[in-house]
Amino acid sequence: QVTLRAGAELDAHRVNQYTLTLRAACPGEEEVEERLFVQVTAGQVLRCDAPFTSTGRRQGVGGAGWRGPRVPAGTGVPRLCCAAGGDVVRVTADVAPRTPLYVVLPQPLGGLTVSGGCPEFRLRNQDTPLMLTHRGLVLAPAGGFDPSKDTQTFRLEIEVMDRHGHNCSGAVTVEVLPSQRPSVTFREPQWAVTVPEGTSPLEVVTQVHASGDNVRYAILAPTVPVLFTIDEVTGEIRSTRQLEVAHARLLVRAYNTLHPADHATAMINITVQGMDRRAPSCVPAISVSQVPETVSPGTTLVTLRCTDPTGAKDCLHYGLEGPPASLSRFRLEGPQLQVNTTLDYDSEAMAAMGFQLTATIMVTAGGQSPQSTRIPVLVTVTPVNEFTPACPNGADFTVLETAAFGSTVGRVAGSDRDYPPDSLEYSLEGGTGPTQPFSIDTRTGDIRVVGPLNSQRYKHYRLTVRLTDTRNDLDPAKRWSRLCDVVVRLQAVPNQAPVCTPEVQELWIMARLGSRQPVTHLACQGSLDGAALAYAIAGGNEDGRFWLEGNTLFYLPNDLAEPRTFVLLVEVWGSPSAPRRSTVVALVVHVTPWTTPVPPSTTTWHTTLQKELLVITRTEAAWLPPAWFVTVLTVSSALLLATLGCVARSLLCR
Repeated sequence: QVTLRAGAELDAHRVNQYTLTLRAACPGEEEVEERLFVQVTAGQVLRCDAPFTSTGRRQGVGGAGWRGPRVPAGTGVPRLCCAAGGDVVRVTADVAPRTPLYVVLPQPLGGLTVSGGCPEFRLRNQDTPLMLTHRGLVLAPAGGFDPSKDTQTFRLEIEVMDRHGHNCSGAVTVEVLPSQRPSVTFREPQWAVTVPEGTSPLEVVTQVHASGDNVRYAILAPTVPVLFTIDEVTGEIRSTRQLEVAHARLLVRAYNTLHPADHATAMINITVQGMDRRAPSCVPAISVSQVPETVSPGTTLVTLRCTDPTGAKDCLHYGLEGPPASLSRFRLEGPQLQVNTTLDYDSEAMAAMGFQLTATIMVTAGGQSPQSTRIPVLVTVTPVNEFTPACPNGADFTVLETAAFGSTVGRVAGSDRDYPPDSLEYSLEGGTGPTQPFSIDTRTGDIRVVGPLNSQRYKHYRLTVRLTDTRNDLDPAKRWSRLCDVVVRLQAVPNQAPVCTPEVQELWIMARLGSRQPVTHLACQGSLDGAALAYAIAGGNEDGRFWLEGNTLFYLPNDLAEPRTFVLLVEVWGSPSAPRRSTVVALVVHVTPWTTPVPPSTTTWHTTLQKELLVITRTEAAWLPPAWFVTVLTVSSALLLATLGCVARSLLCR
């Protein structure tokens, strides 16, 4: 079946014949090709022409739609247009329902009048709220447009057919722009009015006012007003009879009389109160409470039980007063004071208020002279340890391998979002030892060197630091901790000073006759490059009694008559680069002559002077008897005293 493509226009004066090549094939057979010749003959048709943009639309009403043949001058029919994209009409959202927006005027080719009836207009798409009449008028929806703040777009595809079956189709796009007219609104959604009892009929009680155009007023509830009526133009609410003590709730609607869909409502509480009133009494008279910071919004903090001296419960009004920072945290639901927002203990605003919120609930009994009772409210917010400490980013430090005892390596700056901020304790997992010659300050997190750093054995140290939060919860036992990895890298120091063990020695020798005799061997270690060490006596060898060969110290015998003590200073250094880094070793040598009457011995005593850690442990003996023993002892003593009393009484009676 071969059909004409939608939107295609045939013009016999331009192309009067089309040749179509058709190919068909069945499975397993050869393809067959045939030609179809379509001849186009001239005739009376409706033809779509170039688009025409209509100007001067009034209230968004567009011009015409399709232009067929030309029409005689003076007919009053506007020029129309048709294009692939169609015409565009722009209207505002506040146009009245069923307002004409566009008109479609088909015309026959050649300017001849179409006889035999009016053309037929048909809407090809039905997904639009717009309406198309049999006369070609495009109307606004029966309920008007949605008063949205966004631009709405509706597209209509319209087909026009005359009595000969000739047709023309096109499209109209209606853009609905947001209304620039102010909407009807009340300044306040509800308010309360108190009037004295005995108010005369038709006396003005209050007046409502709404902003907008062509505003009118009406009472929606109660549907049959008994006590009050409203002036639909001025909004004045008047009494219908002499008022007695009562309470009424009026639901008032304000609307645009030209656009009823534009409306707003307000609730008015009218209280007719007696002349003589006393202040209401409430329990409790003061509210003091303590809540955790995680309390949910909507939680009731206190419920007031208030009574009016006259017994009219509906005449009590509850209000909230106090500092703005505290008022935003509370809300009143009748006599119930509730939490309005999250009470974040960890915020600066809460800390500025001292973690205490204050407010005053005002309970008013209406009347000619309203009386009020004020209930002070004090709410203390307590902390809750909500967050786990966080490790710092990039806890990687570098320290010289020659760092002295107590040198600071770096600071582990942990963080905690609980208040007080960053209140953490630091500890080193595994403690301090040869494999972990570091300590950490529990308060600041500073890592310090507390032992020798062996760069030949360890290129770096991996430490595990525990962060534990403190003072973040009302319960001191509720604490959170986290383990953080810290890397301490050792930085080699070239040409470092040699290290001698020990640095101070005390020696005893006996001077023998003959050749030189060895005194001690110095145990020193140089830099990592393995350079040879040089030794020299720097002091204490004024008379030349000692000789240093390599790291060995010799004593040169001479005529020594009495025992003598020598204090030698030996300088040890490594490579000869400048500046020279050296270490001084102190040697205290006690020399005893051979002739001195002392036990013969060839032994040399070595005494190393080192600083040792002295730990004194004191044990105090104490005896803590168990509870049952104390109980038995007490009962026994009481029985003994009672027995002695009885014996003494018997003796006195005799």
